[in-house]
Amino acid sequence: MISEKMAQAINTQINREFYSAFLYLAMASDAMNKGFKGAAKWLRIQFNEEQEHALKFAKYLEDQGAKVELAAIAAPKTEWKDLLDMFQDTLAHEKKVTAWINELNTLAIAEKDYATQNMLVWFINEQIEEEGNDQDIIWMLEMSAGSKGALFMADRTLGKREG
Repeated sequence: MISEKMAQAINTQINREFYSAFLYLAMASDAMNKGFKGAAKWLRIQFNEEQEHALKFAKYLEDQGAKVELAAIAAPKTEWKDLLDMFQDTLAHEKKVTAWINELNTLAIAEKDYATQNMLVWFINEQIEEEGNDQDIIWMLEMSAGSKGALFMADRTLGKREG
């Protein structure tokens, strides 16, 4: 049985994952408004992934006999200077998410909650991938700085993401 403290921490993370989804949807809208259809597609796929993460946490709580408690989700920022600024924000945000996942794991270890530790391994690995993908995109955008043709190609590359 999961402790109340662990369940509450996971509930907090569920709401953070939904905020992450809102953030990526806001980014997708801004990218589309700036004419970057490829980036918008990439960000919408990310929006869907973040919702899946929230649902994965919720199902875990339910499977553990704990109640899922949802809270209001704050409105995210809605405009960025350019794609580089946007993806720098995605990396900064994913680093926060990594820290939150690590805090959950630290709590699970302290509580000797082996089931939660096991479940969190998937999220720890996911965060390694998320940060790596964001860093790769930032490098691509930095290399395209000052070249509209290179930025166009970067946007096309982002649009090839499958989800």
